[in-house]
Amino acid sequence: MLADQYFLIAHEDRTGRSRLHPRATGLGLAAALLGELVLEGRIGITDGDLVILDRHPPTDALAHDILDLLIAQPQHRDVRVWLAFLSQDAAIRVGERLSRLGAVEAVTRRRMLSTETLYMPNSAAQRNAAAWAPARLANLLVRGIGMSISDRVLIGLVAATGLTRHVLYDFEMHRHAFHSLPSAVGSLPGDLRELVEITEASVGSVLTVGRR
Repeated sequence: MLADQYFLIAHEDRTGRSRLHPRATGLGLAAALLGELVLEGRIGITDGDLVILDRHPPTDALAHDILDLLIAQPQHRDVRVWLAFLSQDAAIRVGERLSRLGAVEAVTRRRMLSTETLYMPNSAAQRNAAAWAPARLANLLVRGIGMSISDRVLIGLVAATGLTRHVLYDFEMHRHAFHSLPSAVGSLPGDLRELVEITEASVGSVLTVGRR
């Protein structure tokens, strides 16, 4: 699933912590969840607005919940608004989905006045799978082999949220891959390309406000 792969790239496999500002990670995950529905033909995006195309529930429980939420709020169609809303608990919801799949484990840590739950790979197999997520994406870009639409969306969201350096970590080795990024995103269907662009703008706005 698109959001699962983004989650594994966006979080440290040893600590479970976000590689980015948590709000940027949340926006990336929210966009990935919407992207899953676009890929399944349940929703479309036109001029910044969400459009419901198919009300039949997806087989995945989380995607089903998100679609139900979109259907129940027909007055809200602005993609930016939905990204901001879904980003609030996207990390928890995707982390729980990965936990149900056995890809990560929920680890609760006590702080002085609160507790924190992180979703992280604890076994060797889980850590290998988590490490493979960015390596696989880098390999696709370096080799220039045919990429699925889902992988191109993932690449777009990685770039839009500032995760590129965690996938393409060696400029010399990955020089060709850096040059292929724009064409990978540019070849996306219009609604998915728009989702990536809106996500990038939303992340930029959040980080700009945070620096004030």
